[in-house]
Amino acid sequence: MAESRIAKWKDGLEKTRKSAFGKIANLLGTTEITDEIWEELEALLIQADLGVDTSDEIMAALWEREHKEGFTKVQDLREALRQELLTLLSSPPIGFSVKPSVILIVGVNGSGKTTTIAKLGKRFMEQGKNVILGAADTYRAAALDQLQIWAERLNLPVIAGQPGGDPGAVVYDTIQAALARHVDIALIDTAGRLHTRFNLMEELKKVYRVSSKAMPGAPHAVWLVMDATTGQNALQQARAFKDAVNVSGIILAKLDSSARGGMVFAIQRELQLPILFAGLGENSDNLEPFSPSDFVEGIMADIR
Repeated sequence: MAESRIAKWKDGLEKTRKSAFGKIANLLGTTEITDEIWEELEALLIQADLGVDTSDEIMAALWEREHKEGFTKVQDLREALRQELLTLLSSPPIGFSVKPSVILIVGVNGSGKTTTIAKLGKRFMEQGKNVILGAADTYRAAALDQLQIWAERLNLPVIAGQPGGDPGAVVYDTIQAALARHVDIALIDTAGRLHTRFNLMEELKKVYRVSSKAMPGAPHAVWLVMDATTGQNALQQARAFKDAVNVSGIILAKLDSSARGGMVFAIQRELQLPILFAGLGENSDNLEPFSPSDFVEGIMADIR
C-alpha cells in the first residue's frame, strides 16, 4: 500500500522532477562541494518555482548547517537539502466535529474547482460520510452540468438554482438541505472569479456571509483550489482570496500536469496555509491527501 502511494506521487511529480529538480540532481551528482555548486544550487531552487525568498531561506539554513556540521561531501548536502525542504511543509489532519460541516470551495476560472469537488465527494463517501453538493456557480451553465454529471456518477445529491440566479440563495438552500437530511459534509461550488475583479470578490464575501446565516459557524472551512501549472503567479491570487473569505487550506489541482511543483514550498512559507490535497491525475480517485514526505521524495527521487 505504501509503495503504491509513493509510486503515485513519483508518477504525478514526474514533470517537476525532470525540470529544475532534474538539474539539481545532476548538480549534486558530483562528489565534492565547491563554491560553484552553492551558487548554482541557489539559482536552480529559484528556477524550480520556490521563489527568491524561500530559496534564500533554504540556502541560509544549508550554509548554517555546513558551518556547524562541516560537511564537505555532496551526499551530506543532498541529505541536508532534503531535510530543509521537509521543514517548510506541514500536513495537518483533516477532521470535522460539526454536522453538517460546510466546506466552501473557491478559486479562479479554470482552476479545476468542479472536478476537485467531485473527487472530494468520492473521497469523503469512501470514508463513510454522507455528502451533499451545492452548485453555487450559477453563472456558467457548463459548471452546473459538469457537477451534475459527476454527482450522477457518484450518486450524490445536488442542490442547484436557476442559471444566472443568486448564488447566495443556492448556498442557503444547500445548508438547509444538509441540516434537514442530517448529512455529514456539504461541499459548495462557487463561481470561478478573477481576484482582480472587485465586484466578484465582494459577491464571494456575500456568499460567505450567507452561509453563516444559514448555519451559525458556517462555513467551517474554505478551501482554495489552485492550478499548479501557474506556478508563482498563483500566489497573488491566493492572497486575495485569503483576505476576502478567510481561506483555511489549499488544494493543488493539476500537479501532475505541472513542472512547477516547487511552488508548494512558497505557498506554505508565504501564505502560511496548509496544502490539504494534491491532484495527481484526471480520475476521481487521483486526489491525494498532501504528504510532505511523499512530496519531497517524489521531487527528489532522482537525487541520490
